[in-house]
Amino acid sequence: MSSVLTDLCRYPIVQAPMAGGVSCPQLVAAVAEAGGLGFLAAGYKTADGMYNEIKQLRRLTGQPFGVNLFMPQPNLTDPSAVEVYRQQLAGEAAWYETPLGDPDPCGDDGYEAKLAILVEDPVPAVSFTFGCPTRDTFDALAGVGTYTVVTVTTPEEAQTAQWAGADAVCVQGIEAGGHQSTYRDDPQTDGTGIGLLSLVAEVRETVQVPVIAAGGIMRGSQIAAVIAAGAEAAQLGTAFLACPESGAHLLHKQALTNPLFARTALTRAFSGRPARGLVNRFMREHGPYAPAAYPQVHHVTSGLRKAAAKAGDAQGMALWAGQGHRMARELPAGRLTELLAEELDAARAAVSTRSTQ
Repeated sequence: MSSVLTDLCRYPIVQAPMAGGVSCPQLVAAVAEAGGLGFLAAGYKTADGMYNEIKQLRRLTGQPFGVNLFMPQPNLTDPSAVEVYRQQLAGEAAWYETPLGDPDPCGDDGYEAKLAILVEDPVPAVSFTFGCPTRDTFDALAGVGTYTVVTVTTPEEAQTAQWAGADAVCVQGIEAGGHQSTYRDDPQTDGTGIGLLSLVAEVRETVQVPVIAAGGIMRGSQIAAVIAAGAEAAQLGTAFLACPESGAHLLHKQALTNPLFARTALTRAFSGRPARGLVNRFMREHGPYAPAAYPQVHHVTSGLRKAAAKAGDAQGMALWAGQGHRMARELPAGRLTELLAEELDAARAAVSTRSTQ
């Protein structure tokens, strides 16, 4: 690993920031204590909520950690398309006996307030999703000693991040669970993302900054593969989702290995932006009609998702998961981090042995 990443974590293992309460302080602390780099997800939280979780995390560990921010989204949504989708969801609202949420026209997720806190009270690392900050932002974070990472899905996005001043890029393959982190949501490109190994190699030949690989990684042998392809480290989300420290709903954790949820797909049904999750009834029924309207659709369906979880109905929940979800292991996060490192060492040794035979 690069020297800065080595300072942040003993192993080349990054726990992905999973918004919605999954990447809670307990999970991040457990990963950090075991030698990985854990990330808090500030998305969908208020600035105060983020700050309070950072304080809680600092009480749990003295090891380095990161915080992830959602970039502000341009308001390009067609209000009429959102209203049509609201009408389509009326039956869901009646079934779960909960009102639909109001679409929030502001897509900034409290970005400026959160950024101001992170400059005033720095954390070791900050990553960005759904876009790339300005050079002024990178300069401000560099000035307080914060390591910066931008999530990218193409070589062009990686080049933009390097030019803007990012310290590293997190390369997200099409296999990744949760939202696709493209800079610009273009419906014409739905499902046309690049597989992780190919994307890592392309980005590695395009930029000089360190690469962190993300997308469907569940085993140490896969970490070895992306490192061989040119990555400095691997970022895993779904692999940590089943851990007891994870804030994911129990139904979500159980669904990862449930044969009823055998495959994943990209959908706009829950948020209005392509995201990979376990295929369930809600996704099948509403995915084909959901508009490109993020975060408006997210706010509209928020109550439905919470009501489905409360009712114990996984068929109405957003079950975000990567393509490797069936390999999820219900282990404490610290033990999983150590096991991944052991598997990585074993994979490297096996390759070395084969190469000398």
